[in-house]
Amino acid sequence: MKAGMENAVVRSISTGLSQKGVRNHNERLLLSLLQRHGHMPGSDLAKLSGLSPPTVSAILKRLESDGLLTRGEPVRGRVGKPSVPMMLSPDGVLSLGLKIGRRSAALLLIDITGAVRKQVQLNYAFPVARDVFAFLETGIADITATLSTEQVSRICGIGVAAPFEMWNWHDLKGRDANDFVSWKNLSIADEIAKFSKLPVSLVNDATAACQAEHVFGRGKEFRDYAYFFIGAFVGGGIVLNNSVYEGRQGNAGALGSLRSVSPLGESKQLVDMTSIHLLEERLKEVDLDPSIVWDTPQDWSSISRYVDPWLGQTAQELAKASLSTCSVIDFEAILIDGAFPPEIRDELVERVRRYIANQDTRGLIPPKIESGSIGGNARALGAASGPIFSQFLLNTNAGLALA
Repeated sequence: MKAGMENAVVRSISTGLSQKGVRNHNERLLLSLLQRHGHMPGSDLAKLSGLSPPTVSAILKRLESDGLLTRGEPVRGRVGKPSVPMMLSPDGVLSLGLKIGRRSAALLLIDITGAVRKQVQLNYAFPVARDVFAFLETGIADITATLSTEQVSRICGIGVAAPFEMWNWHDLKGRDANDFVSWKNLSIADEIAKFSKLPVSLVNDATAACQAEHVFGRGKEFRDYAYFFIGAFVGGGIVLNNSVYEGRQGNAGALGSLRSVSPLGESKQLVDMTSIHLLEERLKEVDLDPSIVWDTPQDWSSISRYVDPWLGQTAQELAKASLSTCSVIDFEAILIDGAFPPEIRDELVERVRRYIANQDTRGLIPPKIESGSIGGNARALGAASGPIFSQFLLNTNAGLALA
C-alpha cells in the first residue's frame, strides 16, 4: 500500500490529538499502529498518526519505560542518524481468553502480538456451567503457576467468548437439559469474580473469532468484510472501516440466523444447514463416533466419504448467504474459517467460489471469497484480545476513538 493511501486509511480509523488531557488516546493510537503495521521508527509513526514528532517521541519513551515497547536494531544507510524502529514488547501485556463451545472449552494465555503462550482444553458432551467454571479456575491456577511474578502482573484480564442465548441451542432432555438451561439465569462475570479479581469482558463467540482474524490474521488485508466461522454451529461477524462492529447489543453479524430453505422446502436458518453439528449427525447415523471431528490434532481423512456431501451443502449455503450479506453492505470480501482442518477450509472456500460464479448476482458486486487463517483457536484468541483492546488499543466502532 502506498504511503499516502496508508495515511488516509489510518486517519479514517482515528487521528491523533496533541491537546493536553488525551494522552491515553494517543498511547492507544501508537500501540494500535504498531500492532497493525509492525515495527517502525518514531518518524513514521508521527506521519501515520498526525501527531508531532516531539509528542510521539515522548509517548514512545513512556511506553518503553512501562515495558510495552522495545527497540529494534538501528537501521542505517540513510542521511543522518540511524533510525531505531519501535515494536510491541511480547512481555508487555498478557491476557487470558476462554471459549465456551458446544463440544469443548478452551483457555488461552496470549501476549499483545497474538502469540499463544499457554493453552488448556476441556472436552464434554455439552457445557455444564459448574464444570466450565471449575475448569477455568483450575486452568488459571495451572497457567499462572508457570509464570514469574512479573508476568502474572502483566495479565490484564479475562475475555470470555460464548454463544448468545446458549441455553436455546440444544436437543437434550431430562436432567441434561436442566443442567444446560442453567446458563440462562447465570452471570458469567459474577461467577468468575468468585475466584479471580481480573476484569472480565464478554463477547459473542463468532464475533470473537472475527476479532481474532481481524487483529491477528488476514483481516488487515481488507477494510470491510463479512466473516463466517463454522463450528458446532455457524456464526459470523462483520468488519466496517477497519474495525469489528459488534452492534448496540453485541449481536451484530449474527449470520447464522440468515434465512434458508431445506431440500423439503421448510423454512430454516443458515445454522440449520451448514454447521458441523450436521456432520456429527451423519456420522451417528452410520454408527461412527462423532467425536472424531473434534480430535486434536484434527484429521478428517478417515471420514472423507461423509465429509464430502457435507462440504457440498455447506458451500452452497454459504454462497447464497454471502450474496445475501453483500446485498445489505457492499463488502469487499467474505472470509471463511472454522473448527476443521486447514485442507477442509481451503476446499470449502474453493467450492463457495465456484457456486457464487453460477449464482444470479444482478445488482451486486460479487465479493472476494477468502480463507481465514486462525482456525479452531479463533474464538478463544478473539476472547483474549478483548481485554487488550479495551485497555491498550483503539477500535473506532467500540467508541474508543472518542475517549
